[in-house]
Amino acid sequence: MTRKYVRAVFPGSFDPITNGHLDVLKRGVALFDDLIIAVGRSAVKNSLFTPDERVDMIKELVKDIPGVLVESFSGLTVEYAASKGASVILRGLRNLTDVQYEFQLALTNRSVAGIETVFIMTAEEYGFTSSTLIREVATLGGDVSKLIPPLVFDRLQHKLGRL
Repeated sequence: MTRKYVRAVFPGSFDPITNGHLDVLKRGVALFDDLIIAVGRSAVKNSLFTPDERVDMIKELVKDIPGVLVESFSGLTVEYAASKGASVILRGLRNLTDVQYEFQLALTNRSVAGIETVFIMTAEEYGFTSSTLIREVATLGGDVSKLIPPLVFDRLQHKLGRL
């Protein structure tokens, strides 16, 4: 039996990338032949880091993980995934709220574009973590150093004028 080649896309804003994202990524990499971390460009979101800054940080964090590519994209995730020859979208789940939203999105993506979604539960210690919450806490002076990689923490401190 011939083994099928499977490329997955792990989309998100990653503003900033968190330890929870990296947890999902590291477990997801074992499931696919290659994985593209797709950093979304959105005119509507109020981003702290530019898409290029996010791509640069993530590339540095994953440089030693074989089979991982990092790119930015705009538009529909399913269209981007199709343009890259991906048959799967990888998504992380933290809690019940995520399940409801992600379930609806996955059914729509499958119906519209025929692309499957694979969910990975984040580790328990990251179940409450979101990039939005990290940005808010950091902006207000809170310590988020345990929630994001050291490289990201340093760049966050610099971005907020604390270095």
